[in-house]
Amino acid sequence: MKWIYKLEYKYGRRAIENLMYYIVGGMAVVFIMEILLVSTGRISSLSGLLSFDRDLILQGQVWRIISFIFLPPNSSTLFMVFALYLYYMIGTSLEHTWGSFRFNVYYFMGVICTIICGFITGHTTNVYLNMSLFFAFAVLFPDYKLILFFVLPIKIKYLALLDAVFFVISLITVPWAYKIALLVAIGNFFLFFWEDFINKLKITITHIKSKRNFNK
Repeated sequence: MKWIYKLEYKYGRRAIENLMYYIVGGMAVVFIMEILLVSTGRISSLSGLLSFDRDLILQGQVWRIISFIFLPPNSSTLFMVFALYLYYMIGTSLEHTWGSFRFNVYYFMGVICTIICGFITGHTTNVYLNMSLFFAFAVLFPDYKLILFFVLPIKIKYLALLDAVFFVISLITVPWAYKIALLVAIGNFFLFFWEDFINKLKITITHIKSKRNFNK
């Protein structure tokens, strides 16, 4: 990842610090506003006004190019609180480990590629983009214990395996537009961690060879 270090040397000061604070804060605002506006009958769905739709964007609703990033998970209030806490915890941990610039690059590369795919297919989502953050966190902190729903302690690496299963199932079942969004998120993840996987594979192969030589 030498190219990142070169970019950081030139543009590192322009990185947005505490990026996940703004993403999660935006999701929380959208969630609260949707409850308030829908309950008063002013709109039928705020999420519907913010989601990515190429045809509506080309008709002038240009905010949709960015606003879909702030759509919260479509779930109950309890799960929403847990999900936003998880997003914030993962995002800030990655930023503290990588630095603000590298985290910005990871997230915004995913966003840009997702937007491009959205214009190609017509629709896209932020779900897989956010889940790619989870995979990155699981690689860096596999034994971190998360209190699931604030009750059940479980290591991140096991939740990552469940998410991997979800990704595979989604790749089979979801429409093509979302399949591409999923593949983009995974591609962004592997772009950043490919060297780590190669190095670990080399270490594993070297260890196996050393063990065989020792046993001869």
